[in-house]
Amino acid sequence: MDSTATDRFDTSRFEASRNRLASLAYRLLGSAADAEDVVQDAFLHWEAANRQLIKVPEAWLTKVVTNLCLDRLRSAQTRRERAAGAWLPEPLLDGDPMLGPADTFEQRESVSLAVLTLMERLSPVERAVYVLREAFSYSHAEIAQILAITESASQQHLHRARRRITAARRGGGEADRASARRIVEEFLAAASSGRTEQLVALLTDDATAISDGAGLTEKLLRYDTPQRIAAIARAGFKPTPAKRRLAGGTPAIHYALVNGAPAILFVLGDQVVGSVTFDITNGRIATVRGIAAPTRLARLTEAWQQHKPDTPLVTQW
Repeated sequence: MDSTATDRFDTSRFEASRNRLASLAYRLLGSAADAEDVVQDAFLHWEAANRQLIKVPEAWLTKVVTNLCLDRLRSAQTRRERAAGAWLPEPLLDGDPMLGPADTFEQRESVSLAVLTLMERLSPVERAVYVLREAFSYSHAEIAQILAITESASQQHLHRARRRITAARRGGGEADRASARRIVEEFLAAASSGRTEQLVALLTDDATAISDGAGLTEKLLRYDTPQRIAAIARAGFKPTPAKRRLAGGTPAIHYALVNGAPAILFVLGDQVVGSVTFDITNGRIATVRGIAAPTRLARLTEAWQQHKPDTPLVTQW
């Protein structure tokens, strides 16, 4: 095999792993854009390596991507950005290959916006161990090799990570999709019509809401009582000329699944200009996340443009 054919073969081996590597990087970083950058950096490492010495390409690439992600998580710039209080995971539309694997409950949960947010409480190594074990089913022996730690250290990191996430996670398991859609539609109807009491009834007693303020604020906006959330939802979902100018027109509102959770998307033409996702616990809404900063919606918009949507819940908002 000549060098050109060898390069093509080696490139095809990398491409066969690209989606899995991107999914790993996304879980570790919570950002699709950063995940894509890391995978491209890994490709450059792959091209520069003596590939004849790489016995198991999948394991080698997993190690490279994991450690590139750890470097980013440990960087001073990343710590400053995330400590500033303006960080949210980047939402992805259901069906995006970056969300895989999703065969088990643990795999689906590890890519939920709720768990991606909770993983910010973990150290970079704890986060890596948790993702490699829960989402990709690596053994502690394999994780030890990837992270250059001992097996017992891997077990300890996983125990701490599970304990911290479990302590902060809200129970309830996976919501039935039909029920989840009904609850979200009731929320939209109540918010649009200003029915505060109905909004409060749809929320858990300890519900929270988080918004990026359409990227116009330096810090996230947080609301932590059902009454405050109902008030801000009633005000936020009421269309006004100013809001339409900010959106660039009169968007439609669609129901969708984002990171496995029920969501409503504000869509103008073929552009997603706003995403509101809901965590549902025991038939009520526990968390509302509003994201409208264009940089956080870029990949979701790309996926939407390839997506055949259902009839919108609201044709013109």
